[in-house]
Amino acid sequence: MTDDAGGDRKSRAASPELILDREEQARREVANGLRQFDAVVQLVEQVRAEKRPFKLRLSTILSLHRLALEGISGFAGNFRPAGVEIGGSQHAPAGAHLVPELVEGLCDYVNDNWASASAIHLSAYVMWRINWIHPFDDGNGRTSRAASYLVLCMKMGTLLPGTKTIPDQIAANKQPYYKALEAADAAWRDDEKVDVSALEALLADMLAAQLLSVVEQATGSSLS
Repeated sequence: MTDDAGGDRKSRAASPELILDREEQARREVANGLRQFDAVVQLVEQVRAEKRPFKLRLSTILSLHRLALEGISGFAGNFRPAGVEIGGSQHAPAGAHLVPELVEGLCDYVNDNWASASAIHLSAYVMWRINWIHPFDDGNGRTSRAASYLVLCMKMGTLLPGTKTIPDQIAANKQPYYKALEAADAAWRDDEKVDVSALEALLADMLAAQLLSVVEQATGSSLS
């Protein structure tokens, strides 16, 4: 359900690639990933400093995607113009003409449930729903993880500490992430039911590992 190199699932669509050398593209993806994470950090700090309510907006998701694909794809920061297939997944994303409305609906779900839903639930929902909509020609996985982590931090009211961040843990081992996404897809496909419980459990475990890394750093010993 994702598009990242190194995994077994990749979007199949005609993308105007700007870099043809694969090694150079890999280097650019790493650099863009760091810039994308820095943008998440800056947004968390900005919202906290201004003491204003957080709202997830379509423009925020587009901005995170632009950072991930800038200099790599001509579609950076833009929704896909056509249909897309996902290798290794049973899910068939909606037509391109429905993407803006679906992303707006995603944002509405988060904003409408901000006060009542848990941080883990909202984070899991964002991660799944962006992958389910697959709004971009490429970079869906990276954007979903960045947006999910942003929502998690904003709901918790702080930039979460730890060096083994949730996005880093997923990048290191994507299979549990894929499996959790497929479980959520199946629930929606069968009953149009939002059930991201498998993804919630995965993210909760990863958050625990991330926070544990802080304790290990403070004590100078490995507790895992």
